[in-house]
Amino acid sequence: MAAGRALLGRARATPFVCRSCSQSFQIRARRMYSTRPNDIYDVVCVGGGPAGLSLLTALRVNPVTTGLRVALVEAQDLSKTRSFSLPPTQFSNRCSSLTPASAHFLDEIGAWSHLQRGRVQEYQEMQVWDGVTGARIEFDWPPGSASSKTIAYMTENLNLTSGLLKRLDELGGVDVFDNSRVQGIEFGEESEDADLREWPVVKLSGGQSLAARLLVGADGANSPVRAFAGIESRGWDYDRHGVVATLELEGDGWGGEYSKIAYQRFLPTGPVAMLPLPGNYATLVWSTTPVNASLLKKLEPRDFLAMVNAAFRLSPVDLAYMHTQDQGQDDELAWRAQHTPVDPETIPQAAVGVQEGSVASFPLKMRHADTYISDRVALVGDAAHTVHPIAGQGLNQGQGDVQSLVRAIEYAVSHGQDLGAQMWLEQYNSERYAANHVLIGVCDKLHKLYSVESGPLVPLRSVGLKAVNALGPLKSFFMEQASGTGIKMF
Repeated sequence: MAAGRALLGRARATPFVCRSCSQSFQIRARRMYSTRPNDIYDVVCVGGGPAGLSLLTALRVNPVTTGLRVALVEAQDLSKTRSFSLPPTQFSNRCSSLTPASAHFLDEIGAWSHLQRGRVQEYQEMQVWDGVTGARIEFDWPPGSASSKTIAYMTENLNLTSGLLKRLDELGGVDVFDNSRVQGIEFGEESEDADLREWPVVKLSGGQSLAARLLVGADGANSPVRAFAGIESRGWDYDRHGVVATLELEGDGWGGEYSKIAYQRFLPTGPVAMLPLPGNYATLVWSTTPVNASLLKKLEPRDFLAMVNAAFRLSPVDLAYMHTQDQGQDDELAWRAQHTPVDPETIPQAAVGVQEGSVASFPLKMRHADTYISDRVALVGDAAHTVHPIAGQGLNQGQGDVQSLVRAIEYAVSHGQDLGAQMWLEQYNSERYAANHVLIGVCDKLHKLYSVESGPLVPLRSVGLKAVNALGPLKSFFMEQASGTGIKMF
């Protein structure tokens, strides 16, 4: 008899209703489930970086998806991110380049105004040249161009995540589990109240269990969500490290305070870039060998600055010699610079200071997941793809992912469908996989192309660079694609 009552109770709790037949059923179900040990959500996002925070903000802002029950899981203490504050003469060494398209999206979801705008620097021109041949392309908008004059915005990653968190706090409606590591992810169980056998349940270090209609992995290159879904990620390591640092320059730049220029020089060991920050500050991103990176991190500030200035001024042979020295690079540069003619206004102004503690490095790799989706799982940002920083597009790829996934979720919800079902996630996968694959491939081929020091490829790449620079319409096309303001090709 007891067994019969249990069966009747289970039948009453789970009537025969299609999972995707109505939003009203979903709302009633969420209310019923909310008091159970396995807290049930429409969307659980693992990862509180720019991609994850943008996704949740966009879902809360969208009138179609604002009623969804959503949660954020983040291993770090987000209170430190919320309270991010540095003096105007100090900057975090992890900065990103935001295209105007990404900035527009952040503005649409109400996050742009929450950034500390005094710590955001737009730039209007970019100088790129071959370190071996000197061939150069100048990315500057032609006179009278209808395109935006801003190529990109530089900002610290912490400034961006802090602004997104402030916007999320303003909107409310997100259950935040920070200081919580993912202990495991497994499928749920059937109970008297619900059948969660096809739903992922995230087990947290604090003891909580979160069941997700849709589990979003925004949890980086070593994504636990991707591992749970059984999605392979393929690629290779570049045997290169990216050295970053915050620099003080001798002036505001050749274009002055209101016309900033970014610089990138392709060296055989990897590209070195100096990107403008507010005032007379800049962020350095130098892709080089692990041995060179180790040396750069050990140098005294005056010798480190000498290496940075040499990277934009001396020949690759001279620079390679300076990498063999344990010290004395400052004196070496002073002597070699006398015998190396260079137009000072074609290179960045000299770096005269490096912020203490800002010199660091990280390994460079290329990874691409086989797919971005499985049933009740979607991957965004670095969990789906990791790209060489040669084009500075990694963060923008993640923002593109978020916009596309939000559209897919919106479509499912507005049509009364199950937003976690794979068929409704296919639109996201088809939109983003091809576009990201092309960009990853281009960055990978550029890295390999400019790693060659001799042979027929060297003059051929120089001819190509000069040809693009000479053809105004073609150069404008590339600039519009890079800034996200042109026609989407994929």
